[in-house]
Amino acid sequence: MPITTCIFDAYGTLFDVGSAARKLAGRPGQKALAACWQALAEDWRLKQLQYSWLRAVTGEYEPFWQLTQDGLDWALEKHGLHGNLALREDLLALYWELEAYREVPMMLAKLRAMGKTCAILSNGSKEMLSAAVESAVIGESLNAVLSVEDVGVFKPASIVYDLVGAHLGCLESEVLFVSSNGWDAAAATGYGFKTAWVNRAGDPMDHLAHRPAHVLTDLTTIPDLVT
Repeated sequence: MPITTCIFDAYGTLFDVGSAARKLAGRPGQKALAACWQALAEDWRLKQLQYSWLRAVTGEYEPFWQLTQDGLDWALEKHGLHGNLALREDLLALYWELEAYREVPMMLAKLRAMGKTCAILSNGSKEMLSAAVESAVIGESLNAVLSVEDVGVFKPASIVYDLVGAHLGCLESEVLFVSSNGWDAAAATGYGFKTAWVNRAGDPMDHLAHRPAHVLTDLTTIPDLVT
């Protein structure tokens, strides 16, 4: 069955989660952050994800924005910057203005020109996602922005992937699901979606029950997968 619908994870897939720390590190007076921003951004993202998994397992849902703050606080403490409240506030403010990867606007425009339905499915809260979409100026290329807020549990719970069919009326076999998280792409494969893992870092394949159908280095060739 042909692909009619392209679903994208948001953070790390469409939006560069390292851009907040990178942008602030380039400003005057940020010598301490400049020395560690890459490691701090990676730790921030890792803890954000780990806290989402723990919340999903324990059934103690908290909005993604709370997890984002908790992850940053852990990363700041690890790198000896937890006493700098101004730095914390600046990083959190910039997280609402994350940059999209440079190939994203053209890639989405091509998909829409091909008549494909395009949407986001993310752990992010609706408010966070709305801000990111607006900041990246990609709203006109999206048919929907779906958040786990509607079900109160984070990916990879299957009820999250149910949101796609419920909101867009498509079959699992009609969906190409795209994520920068190998575990997310693997879970979506097991769910029944065709999948693409955007492996920008060149990481090894996760050792899980399912594997993504495609492994890419960026999003440029997504339209080629749905022709």
